[in-house]
Amino acid sequence: MTIGVLVVDDDELIRIGLRAIVDAQPDLRVVAEAADGAEVPPLVARHRPQVVLMDVRMPGIDGIQATRSLLAASADPPRVLVITTFANDEYVYDALRAGASGFLLKRARPAEVVEAVRVVARGESLLFPAAIRRLVGAYGRRDADRLRAARLTEREAEVLRLMAAGLSNPEIADRLVVGVETVKTHVGNVLAKLGVRDRTQAVIAAYESGFVVPAG
Repeated sequence: MTIGVLVVDDDELIRIGLRAIVDAQPDLRVVAEAADGAEVPPLVARHRPQVVLMDVRMPGIDGIQATRSLLAASADPPRVLVITTFANDEYVYDALRAGASGFLLKRARPAEVVEAVRVVARGESLLFPAAIRRLVGAYGRRDADRLRAARLTEREAEVLRLMAAGLSNPEIADRLVVGVETVKTHVGNVLAKLGVRDRTQAVIAAYESGFVVPAG
C-alpha cells in the first residue's frame, strides 16, 4: 500500500526537497502541498493522506494550531510528523502535546525522513528520549495528579517507564519476558487510561506528572 503524505511548509524550497525525498520511494507519495496551516484540514479531507509533514513555525496558522484543528476535526486523522529547524524549541513541545506523533529536524538525512514517515504511518511514535527529556525539562507543565487519576496497574506503570525510555513493543516484550501482543494490550490500556492518542503524549504525561524524572 502506498503511504500518502501531505507536506506543509511556508518555504517552497523545503517543500520541493521533501517531495523529492518522499516521491523517490516506491511506497511513499506526496498527495498535496500546503504553505499555511489553514490549508491543512481541507487538503486532508480531499486527499486522505496517512502522514502530514508539518512545519511547526509558519506565519499564518502555525503547526501547533493546525495539528490541534486536524485532530479535532476527524475521528481518524492522519499522523502528524513535525519538521523543525531547532530540536529544543517550545513550539515543538507544544506540537507534541497537541497530538503530533514525533518530530524531525529539517537537516535530517533523506533516509531518516523516509524511515520517520514509515514509522508514524504504522501507528507508532517517533520518540527520541533524550530530546523529550530536554523539552519537558525546559517547557513541561507540572501535573502531579494525572498519573494518580489514571490508576495504572503495576505492570502498566512498568510498561510506561519502558516507553519513556524509548523501547519499542518487541523490546519491552523482551525486557518483561512476555509476548508482543501482551505488551500491545498494556500500551493500549495506558493510552486509554491517560486519555491520550499515542505513545508520545503518554510519555509527556509521564514526565509532566513526575512519574519519570526528565533529568534521569
